[in-house]
Amino acid sequence: MFDVEWTPDARELADLELLLSGAFQPLTGFLGHDDIHLVHERGTLADGTPWPAPVTIHLPDEVTPGDEVTLLDPEGVPLAVLTVTEHPADGPAAGPVRGLGAAEHGPFARLRRTPDEVRVELGGRPALAVTMRGPLDDLNEILATAKELDAVILLLPLSYGEAGPALVRAALKAKGQLPESTIVVPVPLAPREEPEIDLELREHIAFSYGATEHLAGPDPVRIPGPPHRRGLVVFFTGLSGSGKSTIARGLRDSLLELGTRTVTYLDGDVVRHLLSKGLTFSKADRDLNIRRIGFVAAEAARHGGLAICAPIAPYAATREEVREMVESVGADFLLVHVATPLEECERRDRKGLYAKARAGLIPEFTGISDPYEEPDDADLVVDTTHLSVEAAVEQVLARLRDGRWIR
Repeated sequence: MFDVEWTPDARELADLELLLSGAFQPLTGFLGHDDIHLVHERGTLADGTPWPAPVTIHLPDEVTPGDEVTLLDPEGVPLAVLTVTEHPADGPAAGPVRGLGAAEHGPFARLRRTPDEVRVELGGRPALAVTMRGPLDDLNEILATAKELDAVILLLPLSYGEAGPALVRAALKAKGQLPESTIVVPVPLAPREEPEIDLELREHIAFSYGATEHLAGPDPVRIPGPPHRRGLVVFFTGLSGSGKSTIARGLRDSLLELGTRTVTYLDGDVVRHLLSKGLTFSKADRDLNIRRIGFVAAEAARHGGLAICAPIAPYAATREEVREMVESVGADFLLVHVATPLEECERRDRKGLYAKARAGLIPEFTGISDPYEEPDDADLVVDTTHLSVEAAVEQVLARLRDGRWIR
């Protein structure tokens, strides 16, 4: 048996909290192959119980059935133990989860309550549950329905992701205009892509918390700010010697001269010496290095900053992770492929790295003994073979002007 610690992604952590609280009853763990298949095909679990959406988790490849996995939050706090019953290759794992204590971290932790705790507070009284993904602009329907049912109003802000704290604040503001008996309980239900399935899950959550009737609050209308005020990550990728760092530095200098954006610069070599010191050039460590760069860049862009990154970033899946990381905080992502051919990069080879790699002195060297996956989703492609640094920088600046990220 293999014991391992693992931090699930944000959606999996949200589902884990709902499994542990009982909000996803009758589920007691993550679903296996048969349940997932029938949920997709018929909307039921394998035993015939109606269930609208898969609840899944992905674990490291080395985990096998019979292993116990301690699931951690992003700060490393143990949340639960998952006993693995299934783990097919390239598929989600399955198994029951056992909680290791109540959730104590995150905004508004004091408001979290389990369905059982809320049912005790209701004391058998009818309840009108309102699930919220956005602010409640009109409370008249809620008040009228609650009066008709003689029901306690239960506001359930679905506080998943970056918008979660603001949504809970909106629920507390609405509570101030509703009867004193109104209860507010944050529920971290991640949205599902299909509106019908999302609504079914919302209804299931509502009735788990003791609702007699359920109202789905309106979805928020999101009007993004103008591009020049939104966070942006300009992410350069390319072979060693392609010119990406030189272009990135030139872009940084031009933006600083312009003076209209706050600029953070994350060069691949500098990050290696500081943020990722000690990492090797194995695929796992390369991926970790890029994730660290992506995390810092997303944090810089979260409140409107502009971050410039210039790693090699050879793997498409990891670049896509960074894009998702950035977009999840409401910022924009611009992928620039510096597509200078390998022969030209070798010809430049100021550091002698390619020569050493050809001689076998540097293992796992991108372009020689390790692959570079050229992006097919680049927002801009620049080949510096016959292009000056100034001209290359101007191409990137022109793209930023076209996108209205700079004025």
